[in-house]
Amino acid sequence: MQIVDIHYLEGFLTPNNINCVVSQLPKFDIHKKGDIMNTSVNIGGITFNNPVTTASGTFGSGIEYSDYVDLSKLGAVTTKGVASFPWGGNPTPRVIETPSGMLNAIGLQNPGVDVFIARDIPFLRKFDTKIIVNVVGKTIEDYCEVVDKLAECDVDMLEINISCPNVKEGGIAFGQDAKQVHYITSEIKKRAKQPIIMKLSPNVTDVTEMARAAEAGGADGISLINTLTGMKIDIHKRTYALGNKTGGLSGPAIRPIAVRMVDLVASVVKLPIIGMGGIASAEDALEFIMAGATMVAVGTANFNNPSATMDVVEGIKEYMSNYGISDIKELIGCVR
Repeated sequence: MQIVDIHYLEGFLTPNNINCVVSQLPKFDIHKKGDIMNTSVNIGGITFNNPVTTASGTFGSGIEYSDYVDLSKLGAVTTKGVASFPWGGNPTPRVIETPSGMLNAIGLQNPGVDVFIARDIPFLRKFDTKIIVNVVGKTIEDYCEVVDKLAECDVDMLEINISCPNVKEGGIAFGQDAKQVHYITSEIKKRAKQPIIMKLSPNVTDVTEMARAAEAGGADGISLINTLTGMKIDIHKRTYALGNKTGGLSGPAIRPIAVRMVDLVASVVKLPIIGMGGIASAEDALEFIMAGATMVAVGTANFNNPSATMDVVEGIKEYMSNYGISDIKELIGCVR
């Protein structure tokens, strides 16, 4: 607290300058004194201390960022995609910068579920945070194998990445066909011991159709959006800039699209939503929350600001204090 020396002010205060002096004194929010802000949210019966998690594929499994971020201050850590087998990923180059974002074609590289169980879960359990495991696969059987192995593990929630190409259906992503969305959701729901969140792709004609299919299949929640498919050409080499030709566009450039999709989905399903896509600040996160997201995930921003998640957590609290918001749930979907 700033201390004002009254003796310093003696002889200085006059009717003409008192307003000027008072304006320089520290300001205190008397409306919040004694109040406790509630930032906790609930999805699928799981309570999170605050609404901020990490976007899969941008935070590893937390080990890589633990020197920069107090993981206990996050609502959850959402891990990189975990497959039933070691996944090598795409040829290089796999990442390239774009205006207001980046393209990535990592290809879901990961060491497989057995390594994840032995190495990453014990590490994450050292912290007071929830664990959301992102699950990937090339067939429904692949997904189910991971879900089965995680059934008795100490993790809190599964995020099912249905933007993966279904090799049995000619490579079309599971999430681009409503019947497939319903089927894979229902099959996983039969086996999962944890709540399941279906991660939807924005690369569809109508994202609300996919959201309804996930809800009908028994999903406990939805996360969106995944990356938008994009491409960059290297005009000097006269070739594709990425080894995979196309990649997933993320970062601030996609945020307005993501906010709109969260708003659309929130208006047609009753499921809680984890919103993501270009979040780099508390202001960005609050747009998603006001559009209807119960939680938000910080992704690409982690690459140029390792403490971006902490900035968002603290910024949301500051906003709530400034506006006299006692419970974060007052803001969820408030624009409607």
